[in-house]
Amino acid sequence: MADTAEQAPFGGVSLRKRVWGWFFFDWASQPYHTLLVTFIFGPYFAAVAAEYYLGTGMDEQLADAQAQSVWALCLTITGLIIGFGAPLMGALADSSGRRVPWVFAFSCMYVIGAGALWFTYPDGSNMWWMLAAFGLGFIGAEYALIFTNSQLPSLGTDEEIGAISGSGFAFGYAGGFVSLLIMLLLFAEQGNGKTLIGLDPLFGLDASEREGTRAVGPISALWFAVFMIPYFMWVRDAPRPESRASFGTAMGMLVALLKSLVHRLSLSAYLGSSMFYRDALNGLYSFGGVYAALVLDWEITQIGIFGIVALISSVVFSWLGGRLDQKIGPKPVIIAAIWVLIGVCIVVVFMSRETFFGIALPPGSTLPDIVFFGCGVLIGGMGGVVQASSRSLMVRHSDPASPTEYFGLYGLSGRATSFIAPMLIGAVTAWTESARLGVSPIVFLFIIGLFLLIWVKPDGDRRT
Repeated sequence: MADTAEQAPFGGVSLRKRVWGWFFFDWASQPYHTLLVTFIFGPYFAAVAAEYYLGTGMDEQLADAQAQSVWALCLTITGLIIGFGAPLMGALADSSGRRVPWVFAFSCMYVIGAGALWFTYPDGSNMWWMLAAFGLGFIGAEYALIFTNSQLPSLGTDEEIGAISGSGFAFGYAGGFVSLLIMLLLFAEQGNGKTLIGLDPLFGLDASEREGTRAVGPISALWFAVFMIPYFMWVRDAPRPESRASFGTAMGMLVALLKSLVHRLSLSAYLGSSMFYRDALNGLYSFGGVYAALVLDWEITQIGIFGIVALISSVVFSWLGGRLDQKIGPKPVIIAAIWVLIGVCIVVVFMSRETFFGIALPPGSTLPDIVFFGCGVLIGGMGGVVQASSRSLMVRHSDPASPTEYFGLYGLSGRATSFIAPMLIGAVTAWTESARLGVSPIVFLFIIGLFLLIWVKPDGDRRT
């Protein structure tokens, strides 16, 4: 990439700037996943919902399970919308030859949805409206990701793509780390109303109304709006004859691509495999903080510190994974990371505040906290590796002439069944009335994904 960095085939912008502009999308968008889904808003919402259900007369365990089930329902519905709309969105973009305008439109959804989360009141009175706002922003974030992923093939050669993808994820996780640090040090309240460093929440925010924690929505929206500027300044659509986006043309392209899957075993197996293991990974991200809040009784600041550890691991391992991908290819990297994540899931399922793999713990034992912090290192690190190398492996299965269409299918494989993990977690949680046992289906989703990888060619099949 260094040798071609000064070439400017896209709107007069050098390749180096285009790569950095593309990196900045990951930096800008990561707080939705870091702050809202996993470490701040998700656990805050779970605690609010649990308190709401306690107020209706439920006991604590049942209230916790109901809160997790509500969160699962939200993720199930948004997953369905994202999954089944993704391929059509990609085909529409490829039929017109433009992607940046779509990224802008979905960025607006991100900002509006995230900003509205300020109104998630501690009494849970409007929690359903806030779930709708969360879903709007989440859909915008995921659709925008499909279009930026499809720009990856234009940023380097097949040999360079793995390192570029890994560096992008590492840069994004660094953004998540910085944004989480800001939240913990200056805004999110502990039980005593102070932030992690003993300050009142910034700007006179009322700790008794959880305004410091609720500020996570507007902060995420502002962060995204500011740090997307380099992306829109430096990233350009590929020069090609532009045509008007047509629903009919898009559907024709999509149908032709789906029909071709019959003759492309490697691509079909990869889409199926990633459908399950990425769904499992999203389940880990979506319920990790909720697990800490409901099972281990952690405060938001404790969960945030856990997040910092996980994000540092994500930065390091994403970068290292990208280099390893460049040397040995993405498939073996993905397989190794999934096995580690399966081990983590087994530990989480068999651990509670009172027991560890059936062995009773003394009252006040810190072993669950220490073990879960270790799990956070592995979840963050291996999760980053899986995502970066999965993106790299998809490039090896894509047609360079219509990358958005293929990444639309990739989005479908990651989201079409994204309702399964939340749905299974919600169902098992309701059945067992245990938030801890509720996360057990994630193990089986990872195993199915591993099995389907058997038929995936390490170098892809786009030339067949």
